Amino acid sequence: MSETVTNTPEGYVFNPFAPSFTDDPYPYYRELRATDPVHRHPLGFWVLGRRDDVVALLRSKNSVEDRNIDLDESLRQQIEAESEAEAGVDDSGRALGLSMLDRDPPDHTRLRKLVTKAFTVRAIEALEPGVVALVDAALDRIEARIAEHGRADLVAELAYPLPFTVICEMLGMPETDHDRLRELASTLVRSLEPVNDPELLTAIAAAGQEISSRIAQVIADKRREPGDDLLTALIQAEDGGDVLTDDELTAQVVLLYVAGHETTVNLIANGTIALLRHPDQFARLVADPTLDANAVEELLRYDSPVQQSRRITLAPYEVGGRVIPAGRFVIAGLASANRDEEFWGADADRLRLDRPNARAQVSFGGGPHHCLGAALARLEGRVALGRLVRRFPDLALAGEITWNGRINLRGPLAVPVTTTG
Repeated sequence: MSETVTNTPEGYVFNPFAPSFTDDPYPYYRELRATDPVHRHPLGFWVLGRRDDVVALLRSKNSVEDRNIDLDESLRQQIEAESEAEAGVDDSGRALGLSMLDRDPPDHTRLRKLVTKAFTVRAIEALEPGVVALVDAALDRIEARIAEHGRADLVAELAYPLPFTVICEMLGMPETDHDRLRELASTLVRSLEPVNDPELLTAIAAAGQEISSRIAQVIADKRREPGDDLLTALIQAEDGGDVLTDDELTAQVVLLYVAGHETTVNLIANGTIALLRHPDQFARLVADPTLDANAVEELLRYDSPVQQSRRITLAPYEVGGRVIPAGRFVIAGLASANRDEEFWGADADRLRLDRPNARAQVSFGGGPHHCLGAALARLEGRVALGRLVRRFPDLALAGEITWNGRINLRGPLAVPVTTTG
C-alpha cells in the first residue's frame, strides 16, 4: 500500500547507517528531534525522537510481532527469513520468537506472569553478596593487570564477565558449559542488530540452535534433579495449572543470555567511559556513596545501553501531528528520548549524577514490555561502578575507545584503563 508523506523537511534523512553514527549517535538524535521528530525513513520504517512520543508508543497496545508488518510478499519473505536466523530457530520452532520480548498479549501476559513468579525482587536482592564478591575479584584482576602491563581492559576483566557469571550462577548452569555459552551468546546477540551478511545470518542461526539444545539438556537435568536456582524455579512456576513448556523455558533463558547480558555489559562499560570523561562527576561519586543508585539512573540516561526499541502499528497511529498507517515498523528512539531537551532541560547533554529526575530515563523500555531484568542490571551497575571508583580513585583512560559498531546495543569493544597514582 502506498502512502503520502507530508511535513517532512526536504532532503532530511535520519541515517543510523552512517559510518560515524555508532561512535557518537547523539548529534544525529539531536538533529532528528530538531528537524523531523516523527520521521519516515525512505526505507519505509518510522523513527520517533521525542521522549513523550517514545513513552506513548511504548505504552500503547501496538505490536512487537513482525507478522503484523504490512509489506509486499517478497519483502515479507526476506524479513521472515532474517527473523528466523536472528531468532536462532530450527524446524521445531524453538526460538527467541517464543520469548516475552517477541510476543504480544495474551501470550506475553501469560509468559511474563509465569516468569515473574521466579524472577522476584527478593531473589534479585539475595544476589548482592555474590555480585560484590565477583566485582571485588574482577577489581583484583584489574589491579594485577595494571601492575604487570601498565593497563587493563575494563570490558574483558569486569563489564563482560560479571553479568555473564551472574546469569550462569543464577540459573544454575553447569560450569563446564560457561565458556561455550559465552561464545554462543556473543554470536547470537548480533541478531538484535540489522543483519544483511548471509554468513553472519548462518552463524547466528547455528548459534541459536546450539544454545537452545544445550539449555534444553540442562532443563531435562533440572527436571530430574531440581536445584536451588532460577531455572528450577522457572520449571516449577505455575499459575492456575499453567506452566512453561520446554520450548518456552528455553526461549526465556536464551533471552536472558542475549538481551540481559549485553545490556549490562554496556551499562558498566559506557558508564565508566562517561565518568572518566567527566572528572568532576567521577570525583563526586568517589566521595559520596549515597549517589550510587541515582548515578546508575543518570548513566543509563546519558548513554543508553539499548539505543532503541520497536513496535508495529496495528491501526493508524497518530503522533506528533502525523498519522502512521497500520502495519508500519516504528523505532522508538530510547537514547534520543533520554537526551530530549524538552523534557530534561537545557543541560540534557550534560552528565549530572545528582539529576533529580534521572529515574525517568527510558533505557529499560516501558509499558508491558518494560525490562524484567531492570532490577538486576541496576544492582550490578551500582555495585560495579561504586566499588570501581572507590578502589581506583585515580583511574584514567589509557587509550582510544573502539566502539562495537552496533546501532542498537552500542558499547565499546574494549576500555583500556590505568591508574595515575
